[in-house]
Amino acid sequence: MNNFHTPVLLKEVIDFLRVKKGSMYIDATLGGGGQSEKILELGGVVLGIDVDEDAISFVKSQKSTLRLRSGQEIKNRNNLTFALGNFKNIDKIARLKGFNKVSGILFDLGVSSYQLENPERGFSFQKKGPLDMRMDKSLSVKAADLLNILTKGEIYELFSKLGEERFAWAISNSIVRARGIKPIKTTEDLVSVIQESLGKKGRTSAFERSKVAKKIFQSLRIAVNDELNNLKEALPKAYTLLDRRGRLAVISFHSLEDRIVKNYFKEFEKKNMGKIITKKPIKPSIYETVENRRSKSAKLRVFEKT
Repeated sequence: MNNFHTPVLLKEVIDFLRVKKGSMYIDATLGGGGQSEKILELGGVVLGIDVDEDAISFVKSQKSTLRLRSGQEIKNRNNLTFALGNFKNIDKIARLKGFNKVSGILFDLGVSSYQLENPERGFSFQKKGPLDMRMDKSLSVKAADLLNILTKGEIYELFSKLGEERFAWAISNSIVRARGIKPIKTTEDLVSVIQESLGKKGRTSAFERSKVAKKIFQSLRIAVNDELNNLKEALPKAYTLLDRRGRLAVISFHSLEDRIVKNYFKEFEKKNMGKIITKKPIKPSIYETVENRRSKSAKLRVFEKT
């Protein structure tokens, strides 16, 4: 199922979740189903949640042909239950689907390879398409709407806080000037504005421009989907669903996400709700980062309920 998305830190996640036959698990970010597939192989029962209907549709289409790496058909493939929804509602979704107490929960944050590669979704600065970035297509506000409605100060705050971008003010200025001539509607429009704002100063290499564009697009995506607030809402709810000695594993790709996870886990431990299993975040091996360059910024943290 990995042509939709290559799962990051897969072996480490499965090892930390200690998957047992017949036990229940929640994959809160189903994506291409790579992690769920592995849990099913080991005999686990999985609830796969995703806010993106494309992800659910893809895994459903693959379910009938789901096979072990040995080529044998997985007999327990019906142990995969689907739920379209935002993981901020993980408690309601889980109980509705009969997953009241589970042995493990996984959050793999960020964007799937499919989302990045699909020009129509507007997630990547390297693809030409509409400036959309909604993971949930039912959301009313797109990335283009934010750029054309927000004030210069609000755009600056978005880029500086969510993107941690040092050229945030120059780029915000350029956006306000550009939209005064015509609305910013496409990924190409935004990339052009970014390059113009950096080019004037003549102080950035092509590599640095790409890094800046990546951070600007990332900050817009986080804002459109309210990702940080969703994560803050989801983690305490996920904890309540864990059985005794159940584990919560979170893979983050952004420093702000990782900070939220780290702080929540510390708070849980301080309140004697369990223990942090990963004293330092687990990072991909050099081999994995070479094989899958998008894994480079991944950090895995694990907490166990007691």
